[in-house]
Amino acid sequence: MMDIHEILKKLPHRFPFVMVDRVTKIEKGQSIQAIKNVTINEPFFPGHFPNRPVMPGVLMLEAMAQAAALLVFDNQGASPSDNQVYYFAGIDSARFKRPVEPGDQLVMDITMLRAKAGIYKFAGVSRVDGQVVCEAELMCTMRTVA
Repeated sequence: MMDIHEILKKLPHRFPFVMVDRVTKIEKGQSIQAIKNVTINEPFFPGHFPNRPVMPGVLMLEAMAQAAALLVFDNQGASPSDNQVYYFAGIDSARFKRPVEPGDQLVMDITMLRAKAGIYKFAGVSRVDGQVVCEAELMCTMRTVA
């Protein structure tokens, strides 16, 4: 388990772009379960959409990628550094099943499928109240920058 203080030590993201509030389960190098509490105070809601606030699908994918990064950092016993960045490398088979609205709790289950040559592939499923809202295969990589 990780609370927000541990998450902020592991992820380079900061407000308003931290999309993981808590890690509830982690199996080293295999899987992670994390949550994102979706509140009306999210900075994207005033524009998406003013009359019916809905969490953008790309931000659900970002939340899953951040959970995947936490799994990688935990597996490596590492934290982000100024010269390493964790990037999206690809998204496959993304599907959105229903809107996510203020008050929902996004529960993300991420499973590592493969880690080879610095590229990681994950299967991700996000649920609200036990119902699938988003699923995708995510590919991410960690790169050293100058």
